[in-house]
Amino acid sequence: MSGFEHYGQELADLDHEIRRYAAICGVSLERRHEVDACLREEHADWADDKARQSLKGLLILRIKLEAEMIELGFTPAPLIPPPVVEA
Repeated sequence: MSGFEHYGQELADLDHEIRRYAAICGVSLERRHEVDACLREEHADWADDKARQSLKGLLILRIKLEAEMIELGFTPAPLIPPPVVEA
């Protein structure tokens, strides 16, 4: 166990940071191709590349947290909520 005692809160905090760094990088999490392109290409500017590296690390951490939660029988909330369909 990783030491996460409150999975829901840890996941929410992590998602908040992921959204923050995605915004700094100028990518929409709903557009996978934007995220992939951002993570693939190193940025010439140090600050931009640091944000890219932070986003990448946070996404990896989220995957590990999700895996741990699933292993323990929890269902992690999605990073990107499904779209609301109006009737």
